[in-house]
Amino acid sequence: ENLFGEKLAFINCVAEDLKAEHLDIVFPDRIVLEVPRIYGDDAVGIAEVAAALKPLRERGFQLATGPFAAASLYAAWLPFLSFLKADVQSISANVAVALQRKAEGHRNLRLVAERVETPEQFKTYFDAGFHYFQGYYFARPQTISAKVINPAHANVLQLMNLVMRQAELSEIELVLKRDPALSFKLLRYINSSGFGLMSEVTSFRHAAAILGYKKLFRWLALLLATVPGSAASPAIARTAITRARMMELLAKDTLSAEDADNAFVVGIFSMLDVMLGVPMDKALAEITLSEPIVMALKDDAGVFGSYLQLARAVEQRDFDNLDFLSSALGIQGWRVSSVHLAALAWVEQLGI
Repeated sequence: ENLFGEKLAFINCVAEDLKAEHLDIVFPDRIVLEVPRIYGDDAVGIAEVAAALKPLRERGFQLATGPFAAASLYAAWLPFLSFLKADVQSISANVAVALQRKAEGHRNLRLVAERVETPEQFKTYFDAGFHYFQGYYFARPQTISAKVINPAHANVLQLMNLVMRQAELSEIELVLKRDPALSFKLLRYINSSGFGLMSEVTSFRHAAAILGYKKLFRWLALLLATVPGSAASPAIARTAITRARMMELLAKDTLSAEDADNAFVVGIFSMLDVMLGVPMDKALAEITLSEPIVMALKDDAGVFGSYLQLARAVEQRDFDNLDFLSSALGIQGWRVSSVHLAALAWVEQLGI
């Protein structure tokens, strides 16, 4: 529950897992078991799995599989499935149409388009009746160079600039008074279980006294990612904050505490262009940042560049680069996995 909250968790299985005892000790409500294709489309194997799917469905598990299940050989599986997942890089338009027809015949079946990387692919599969979408496109939607930054973002950027130059608290509080909702949201994040303070922070002045300006800057970065009216979806905010937390935890193993805070800021700001809906150069012109942070954001370079590349490799399941980058940083693979899970759980604790 701490890891994925109210969201669904898709878990890859092998056929043997479907009858395994370990499924008896998990709560099925938010678990989706991904059922693999049977080797050689063996009719006996298909029938055996079909027999295992019914009791799992009755216990409350949701079930997913690939586009192969639209074939008549797998007809016995369809009544128990909740999702059909299709890699848009490897299926044709004809397959997409066939999947949509299957979904029409099974009201509980939802279509998931994976590895969506362009606006054209998103439109194609949206028009084809797909219900859910996943892919790099959602972390890099098109930006519009002439777009004006919305006022809520502008207020947070102004606060960050004031904090960066150690402005008087009274000057910072004047900006907060323009938008009381921002102040409320900032205090909610700071007081969340994800931060772990022993006492409740009741005002920005109180927060500055307890945390100091450097810690406040990172929490303002988090606030920027969740401003209402963002050009990006809530999923982008979660991705940016998860990336930031992961970079921070990895940096804590090898860098100073201050650099770990800066790694968090790099993680958030690595999606600043997406959040603001403007090119990165224009986004960075709105705020004063240290040179190491700017180097990482512009060129994946400097002390934080490799951490940013590693976080992206985890998100994209780029295992070759993941192994190379973690080895270069002296971080073991198990640690990367552990930190990723911890970052996901932390974002859930924040209520994002």
